[in-house]
Amino acid sequence: MKKTPPDPRAAAQRQALNALAKARRIAARTGIALSEWEGEFLGSVEDRVKTYGRAFGDPEKGSPGMALSTLQSVKLKEIVGKAKGEKKPMTRSAWRKTPPKRSGAQED
Repeated sequence: MKKTPPDPRAAAQRQALNALAKARRIAARTGIALSEWEGEFLGSVEDRVKTYGRAFGDPEKGSPGMALSTLQSVKLKEIVGKAKGEKKPMTRSAWRKTPPKRSGAQED
């Protein structure tokens, strides 16, 4: 008897649900309180993954086999980092490091 290959969409759904549950467990274990928005985000994403198999409807926001969009994945990683206490300081870099050269300006 041949086994059927595993369904990649079901695997992505399980992976997303496990990641969401892990984020909640880490926050509860470390005692760091998530903001109201973060708790609502985790709950709503979990509900959408359970109901629809994925948490986003626009196919341009992620590949078809993913359960979370790219931005949702990034936000989930930020929440897990906050729960672990690995908050990175925000650093901004200048778009240009040197002032632009003016063409056509005459030098004396």
